[in-house]
Amino acid sequence: MGPAKTGSARSRMRKLARVGEARAGRLADWNAPEVGPAYPQRPCLREQGQGFLVCEKRRRRRGRRGWGLDALPGPSSPVEEFFTDNLWGTLPCSWQEALDGLNPPQLATLLLGMPGEGEVARYRSVWPLTLLALKSTAYALAFTRTPGFQTPSEFLENPSQSSRLTAPFRKHVRPKKQHEIRRLGELVKKLSDLTGCTQVVDVGSGQGHLSRFMSLGLGLMVKSIEGDQRLVERAQRLDQELLQALQKEEKRNPQVVHIGPRHRPHHVVRWVDSTALCEELLLPLENSPQSEARLLLTGLHACGDLSVALLRHFSCRPEVAALASVGCCYMKLSDPGGYPLSQWVAGLPGRELPYRLREGACHALEEYAERLQKAGPGLRTHCYRAALETVIRRARPELRRPGVQGIPRVHELKIEEYVQRGLQRVGLDPHLPLNLAALRAHQAQENRVVAFFSLALLLAPLVETLILLDRLLYLQEQGFHAELLPIFSPELSPRNLVLVATKRPLGETFSVLETEDS
Repeated sequence: MGPAKTGSARSRMRKLARVGEARAGRLADWNAPEVGPAYPQRPCLREQGQGFLVCEKRRRRRGRRGWGLDALPGPSSPVEEFFTDNLWGTLPCSWQEALDGLNPPQLATLLLGMPGEGEVARYRSVWPLTLLALKSTAYALAFTRTPGFQTPSEFLENPSQSSRLTAPFRKHVRPKKQHEIRRLGELVKKLSDLTGCTQVVDVGSGQGHLSRFMSLGLGLMVKSIEGDQRLVERAQRLDQELLQALQKEEKRNPQVVHIGPRHRPHHVVRWVDSTALCEELLLPLENSPQSEARLLLTGLHACGDLSVALLRHFSCRPEVAALASVGCCYMKLSDPGGYPLSQWVAGLPGRELPYRLREGACHALEEYAERLQKAGPGLRTHCYRAALETVIRRARPELRRPGVQGIPRVHELKIEEYVQRGLQRVGLDPHLPLNLAALRAHQAQENRVVAFFSLALLLAPLVETLILLDRLLYLQEQGFHAELLPIFSPELSPRNLVLVATKRPLGETFSVLETEDS
């Protein structure tokens, strides 16, 4: 799938609006017989008292509010509650039959549709139509995350050094970030040239890696805005270090022709509020006359409402001519305020995206599928965390899903050792008496926990698509020209869709921004 056109965006939104209604019909009778071989009936708590009442209450609530992504049984619930809320029992029995017993590589291949190299998908049984419909719907409605460019990997020779960046620009920069700053920086350069922008504003610039590449590598005039004073100070030190390295390189290789004069980024310490205009963001640099300033706003993984702030500055200020924004941290969006933005999405029934769905949209689908294919012991983390939740609830029933700081080398720990360390991290007594038999029983369901999390992850690209389409339509409703382009390799950078917008039509030039790889 290429860039998102205006018509295709609205068509996709209509499909998203209809999918809830269609899914309601498909899931109306979870006990309907499925096509395929007969299976021995397994216990399903949905058919027992407690589970049945839970499902009935959910159905009544959904009937009142319409059907949305959060109306699905099971996958919309946090995996930490797998045991405390019997999440496996909330799945339709036919789904349990299909998923139970699948090993991690089979989940990657059959459920997530990401087989290993040379692997052919082979179903051991006929899957229920409802599960197949969910899988097909998730694939059909989500934006493609595969970039249009087809070039050899820049990390073939060295997994930590991009062959597309010179050594000075790679220093202090992780491989993922090397890939991101090069791809987004080159897109911003092309967009700036096409729209006649005189200045680029990098919002939420962090340590300034993108700003540094755009200014000292691509010759752009860049203002770098970051709210953390410490990060700005480090960015300024790295600017000086890079400038000195480039000067030494030029002395060693005087025959190398540089692209033009080098300008350091102009750093500003400032928090940007999504609800108010930031005048500092809009001020031109000293050598750019106010009347001639044309700004391009960009943000590399601008967190939560910061991406929304970029859209609002673009839409309401005439001096901002172009936008290139890559969002992330969707769970930090204000609601209302950060989502929905467009009138179209605001009018959809079932448009609600609770925290758990927005948080799930930030997971790395391709990276997790690779972990499934390798079937390493690290996959047990979710099972251990869900078991820990049962102990926490018994000790303090009011404490639900507390944040647990990372526990190193989980795969080397026994489940009781993990629980003890987890209790300590949430402020509880690590020496609480443990029911080892119950913990062992939880551990025996590790594959079910992995299957449940994989099912939830199946929805992640669909949720991200809804959020990004909302932003796209917000701009198009105001008459601006906007596209969504996958510019990063999703294996390196999962949040790889950039929202590009201009105030004058660029026609097919949008496609050039995506497919060319300098």
